[in-house]
Amino acid sequence: MAKTDTTKHLLVPKHTKISEKEKKELFEKFNISSNELPKINKKDPGISNLDVKVGDVIKITRKSHTAEEAFFYRSVTNV
Repeated sequence: MAKTDTTKHLLVPKHTKISEKEKKELFEKFNISSNELPKINKKDPGISNLDVKVGDVIKITRKSHTAEEAFFYRSVTNV
């Protein structure tokens, strides 16, 4: 049986690995660190097609009825 690409499922929001520059800007803008972000496991199916390592930050773009798009950030962990 062929493996299903879960990242293409209509209920899975868009996941993007942000650059180190974007990560620095995010942390400065909100005066936070990586430890203060919610976590996402490196093995999460939503990021299986991204080349991620522990400490990377993932931007999740979800559709919103009120704001068209809403952005959420997660820090990649092994746990």
